[in-house]
Amino acid sequence: MQTLKKTIQHIVQHRSFMNAVMFVILLNAILIGVETYPDLRAEYAGLIHGFEVFFLWFFTIEIILRMLAEKKIHHFFRSRWNVFDFVIVAGVLFFSGTYFISAIRILRVLRVLRAITVIPSLQRLVTAFLKTIPSLGTIMMLLSLVFYIYAVLGVLLYGDISPEYFGSLHLALVTLFQVITLESWASGVFRPIFAESPLSWVYFVSFILVGTFIVLNLIVGEILNNIQEAKEEELKEEKIEVSKKELAKITNEIAELKQLLQQKEKM
Repeated sequence: MQTLKKTIQHIVQHRSFMNAVMFVILLNAILIGVETYPDLRAEYAGLIHGFEVFFLWFFTIEIILRMLAEKKIHHFFRSRWNVFDFVIVAGVLFFSGTYFISAIRILRVLRVLRAITVIPSLQRLVTAFLKTIPSLGTIMMLLSLVFYIYAVLGVLLYGDISPEYFGSLHLALVTLFQVITLESWASGVFRPIFAESPLSWVYFVSFILVGTFIVLNLIVGEILNNIQEAKEEELKEEKIEVSKKELAKITNEIAELKQLLQQKEKM
């Protein structure tokens, strides 16, 4: 039994196995894209169905192997990424052959996200982003205050000049959102107002500097900081694993030496 478990662990941890899983995930993503074209879906219906059956069995066997590779099966569910993989694969299996076609399609699309669980760098990025969400509250409050102040000023200063953009508070907020994305803000919003009010550049430039180059950079900085922390945590875990393996080797060597000494004493 132990030999079989070690063989499964060797297969699961092998680079070729991970590459094969990644290749099938990408192939699944391409197939999902092909299915969005009705003509291709109708013409190659049999081939698409065959591939879907292959994907279903491939991912099912992959999950089973990964579960068997653990010391105990329930250890597999300690990782949130493993739980995500299991829910996606089990969901497709559960809804297959039922009338819940929409649920199956959604789960098949979500199966593409399994690429995150295969690529460690993507895992670090997503983990860092999730860690950033709670700390974004203060930054979003600051951004909301900036938006509100500039929206009120925009209504007061340019409500009469450009009522379609600054006629009310909610219109001004929508306009400022367009400006902060830097999408056609100069030709669409700024220049018509600038023709009537030459000093309007102060309002728009100051908002872009504060909103885009300061507040949004705070968000990017927070994400980068969390990515660095995630990398450091991963390095610590790798060092702990290496230390455990070295300790196990030393323990085995000591046990072997004791056995040799005992054998010599008997002789």
